[in-house]
Amino acid sequence: MNAATSRGPLSTWALNAAPSPTLAVDTKAKALTAAGEDVCGFAAGEPDFDTPEHIKEAAIAALRDGKTKYAPTPGILPLREAVAADCAERLGVAAVPAQVIVSPGGKFSCYLALLATCSPGDEVLIPAPYWVSYPEMAKLAGAKPVFIPTTEASGFRVTPEQLEAAVTPRTRLLILNSPSNPTGAVYSRKELEGIADVALRRGLLILSDEIYEHLIYDGERHVSPASFSAEMAARVIITSGFSKTYAMTGWRLGTTVAPLPIAKAIAGLQSQTASNATTFAQYGALAALREKEKSAASVAAMLAAFDRRRRFLHAELNKIPGVRCALARGAFYLFPNISAHGLSSERFCELLLERQKVAAVFGSAFGAEGHLRLSYATGDATLQKGVARLAEFCASLQ
Repeated sequence: MNAATSRGPLSTWALNAAPSPTLAVDTKAKALTAAGEDVCGFAAGEPDFDTPEHIKEAAIAALRDGKTKYAPTPGILPLREAVAADCAERLGVAAVPAQVIVSPGGKFSCYLALLATCSPGDEVLIPAPYWVSYPEMAKLAGAKPVFIPTTEASGFRVTPEQLEAAVTPRTRLLILNSPSNPTGAVYSRKELEGIADVALRRGLLILSDEIYEHLIYDGERHVSPASFSAEMAARVIITSGFSKTYAMTGWRLGTTVAPLPIAKAIAGLQSQTASNATTFAQYGALAALREKEKSAASVAAMLAAFDRRRRFLHAELNKIPGVRCALARGAFYLFPNISAHGLSSERFCELLLERQKVAAVFGSAFGAEGHLRLSYATGDATLQKGVARLAEFCASLQ
């Protein structure tokens, strides 16, 4: 028996890639709900709002108009034009449609970006806490994920000094996520400029995941490192999408804006994997960008609700003995520290779901033991009931 057959039917990629723990927790919570249990779900990174009507109507019209065939691999041209124009207008990043790729989901956009730029033996720097899929995507591209730990004291933001110390001759790319999943951290322009300086000096690419770019509070502003200079724009791959901003998670539409050689490579990879993002869904996304007043009103209403929930949950969490929590400035998560209770975060979440029917994601999944990720993209009643149950659970551990 040779080595290829002795390992069984699975590839090294399948054996080494872990399933998504966030989806696993959410699936378990939904199964309990389907079985009649009263579950308070804080696990899913999914707005509880419906997709705005003008977006849905545009997709319905596209269906009726027969927009049900293959689309160009990188996306329909009007949508790529709209994404490029939006980058220039909002972010100050000059882009042409050829630099834009529309993919079936922001997750796939990130993965294709890594697949297009990383080779076996390359190192990918990932500040921790991190979104659970980044390390697995790096491994699936054959690269090695290298973690840079951050702390509550630093606001869970990596510093230029930390980045500099982590770079080796094998370092290929840095993943930045601002606003951050799971912490809600938002990098300032000054912080990003320091990181960009290191990237330029050390020849690093940056994958800038900006999927939560519209969900920012307290007067913070979203800044893309690609906006700093033409030299920087040539090293930054921007991934984003429509899921979080427009409550379109099930539509599976992600976007990439990349330097032209990388964009062409991503389009080539997509042509051999997904072919294209769903054609009629792209017309819904086009309406999101073209009908700006309607979209802005929808986003503002959702953001106001998220802000109210963020403040409520933050205040309630900090009333619970043994829990401390910073106030996130972006996205729709809080990341409380529960280490004082003496349980691993995974065990804490197991018991919390078992005893109180509250679904949360354990911090170790994000590279930060001793924490939980709680999504406040859920209804107010669920939020109030869930945090009360969490307080009861913590009291039972004393």
